[in-house]
Amino acid sequence: MKTMMGLINLNNEHDFLNELTYFRCGAAVPLAGRFRLIDFTLSNMAKSNIQEVAIFTGNKYRSLMDHLGSGADWDLDRRHGGLFILPPDWNDPTDISKGDLRHFHNNLDYFERGKSDYVLISGSQFVSNTVYQDLFDYHIETGADVTLLTTTYDLLPEHHACVKVRVDENNWVTCLSNDTKNRHVFTNVYVMRKSLLLELVQDCIANYKTHFFSDGVKANLDHLKVNAYHYDGYSAIINSVESYYRQNMALLETESYKQLFSEGAPVLTKIGNQPPTKYRGTSKVNQSLIATGCVIDGTVENSILFRGVEVRDGAVVKNSIIMQRCTIEQGVHLENVILDKDVHITENQALKGAKEKPFVIAKRKTI
Repeated sequence: MKTMMGLINLNNEHDFLNELTYFRCGAAVPLAGRFRLIDFTLSNMAKSNIQEVAIFTGNKYRSLMDHLGSGADWDLDRRHGGLFILPPDWNDPTDISKGDLRHFHNNLDYFERGKSDYVLISGSQFVSNTVYQDLFDYHIETGADVTLLTTTYDLLPEHHACVKVRVDENNWVTCLSNDTKNRHVFTNVYVMRKSLLLELVQDCIANYKTHFFSDGVKANLDHLKVNAYHYDGYSAIINSVESYYRQNMALLETESYKQLFSEGAPVLTKIGNQPPTKYRGTSKVNQSLIATGCVIDGTVENSILFRGVEVRDGAVVKNSIIMQRCTIEQGVHLENVILDKDVHITENQALKGAKEKPFVIAKRKTI
């Protein structure tokens, strides 16, 4: 039976999340009340029977490692295979590799020891709830060297860092570009043979290249058979503060929430042990996602509250995202605001952003 091993490559992800990534990498940014961005990628891999997953980290990966632990929450704490977190580690004095190719070079043993003949490579910014088996079957059926997972979006300005795909009548990829008018988007998820991956890595290093996908795949479209598999389920690409805010707010709509969380297998995340949220007599909550462990005395409308948030009597939270353990004192008014973890808003403060440009407070601040 043909199987895949997984690689989550965070080294080259464009990071436009500003204050939200002062102290963490983008993959560890909280989403939808109780998840992290990387949870969706890991869950999709786990559901696809991928039993060995490596993560190439770049920097600010402490929060990510704390969240992932041994991988038990994704059934990746295995005696054989499992989860491998691979931080930058350059110990070979003869190494001439650069960019993310240094990760490949310094972790060749991960691929060589893996039992699978195919590799599924992904980033963390593509949010979906799917199984990659159909993508894998399509890759085998077409005999492609590389198969890209693609999708289409009506709204493109937020995806300014996305690669756009052009295909011919047989769905073979003819061009990869940043054409702003092209709605056919590459999700940064792709499949290839492990032997081809190792061959391309060695060729790129020998020619002093720096980026595996750009220099190994994109630059060789004339020589490789690169196909595209279209994904038409619910998804989002989060690569900016604006897209992060917009996609969180979209999940307050019942249909969007159902498409992401209710129609597929559960999205797995680190288990928390907080008590149920306490709604006191003065609380008013409408159209909101509220995680466990919160204490609400004030008003919450059209907002997302993560675990352990406290909203005091007389405080108003509208169209906002409030992360773990934030405290919002009496008389506070928040609208179109994102508070990172452990933020304390003192009494009678008023903070207001715009839906197109939310106001963001970095973690552990007191306002």
